[in-house]
Amino acid sequence: MKKIEYKQVEETLFLEKLANGLRVLLLPKKDFYKTYALFTTNFGSIDNEFIPLGKKEKVRFPDGIAHFLEHKLFEKEDGDVSEKFGELGAFSNASTGFTRTNYLFYTTSKIYKNLEILINFVQRPYFTKQLVNKEKGIIIQEMYMYYDNANWRLFSGLLENLYPKDPLSSDIAGTADSIQKINAEMLYQNFYQFYHPSNMTLVVGGHFEVDKMMTFIKENQAKEKFAKISLTQNKVFFKNDEPIIENRSIKMNIVRPKFVLGLKGRDDLPIKNTELLQYKFSLKLCLQMLFGPISQNFWLFYNKGIVDDSFSYSLTLERGFHFVEINGDVNDPQKVTDILQEKIRNYQQQDDFNEKVFEVLKKEMIGRFIQSLNSIEHIVHKISCSSFSNEDVVFLKTDLLIRDLSFVKFQKFVQQFMENAVFSCFYIYPKK
Repeated sequence: MKKIEYKQVEETLFLEKLANGLRVLLLPKKDFYKTYALFTTNFGSIDNEFIPLGKKEKVRFPDGIAHFLEHKLFEKEDGDVSEKFGELGAFSNASTGFTRTNYLFYTTSKIYKNLEILINFVQRPYFTKQLVNKEKGIIIQEMYMYYDNANWRLFSGLLENLYPKDPLSSDIAGTADSIQKINAEMLYQNFYQFYHPSNMTLVVGGHFEVDKMMTFIKENQAKEKFAKISLTQNKVFFKNDEPIIENRSIKMNIVRPKFVLGLKGRDDLPIKNTELLQYKFSLKLCLQMLFGPISQNFWLFYNKGIVDDSFSYSLTLERGFHFVEINGDVNDPQKVTDILQEKIRNYQQQDDFNEKVFEVLKKEMIGRFIQSLNSIEHIVHKISCSSFSNEDVVFLKTDLLIRDLSFVKFQKFVQQFMENAVFSCFYIYPKK
């Protein structure tokens, strides 16, 4: 078991890769009452085309199969696993993203019993034709609920613009048609391909004894048998050569128009590990400089009534893709996106794009990071995200990496994004 000390933030992480390939990361927090466990597979909605085990040809599976698999793992022959967590006083949940699927629980008591339930239910699938068909209706109803959510439609509309004919353009839950195509055999194929321990991490943070916890996990895994597989054939990274859709709109039952402006970055970033995190920080700092709550641009827009409190921006950076989105509720969406594009194209000429503002925002970013360490949920999720690409969890070095980020390096990263970025706009207008 490897012990890594992050003295700057007074955290100690224990890491071990088990014989079956599972990466276990333990973060003891003696001053916390709550323990939070996160079991994650490096498999999401975009990973639906691969060569199944024992096959020679690549297969394209229906959209939404990763999300469907997440749902079905909770249901066993003796009922829903969620009830077992509830009986032990624990909260459990799961989520499927573009590149990962998470299973979790948190509790203040009976840690080991809850952890045993978590690991066992995720690693022991039980799919039948009857249960799969039953779940189809449930998931389709869940999808229809999202279709009525204007903010979700705004986000999904942007992805359809930026990544046409790519798995990213499909809803994580799939479509009604794709869900109907899923069967138990497909679920088993995806499970055995991607839920192998060598493609997963288990992160536990909270109040526990490290040696006891690691021994418990090792003994649990020693009882299980897993096939020896190679994960090199798993991921098919899509090279999306399809031109983006620059401008598109729909109508919904809303009161005020909505807009989202997207900037798509390069899919194949030539930087890794610590530099990639600094690249991410740089884009976030640039967005704050241009449109943050203390920027001159924001207050100019706000005072003129161009934008209101709904105005926001974010960066998404995951395996194989990244993009920036800026959105809000406005009276004249096209006018706003024209103004924003002009500001972004001339970002170096904006009043707040200077080293003085850069240093102020760096300090604010460090402060937010230190504050986030009070949330065991936040720490565990961030550790899990970075553990797939790094043995040394760079998230816990965030403050050092921000301090080490010079204005010159910041400009280089921003320029790297801007010179490759392409714009796309998506609007939602009221029906009446």
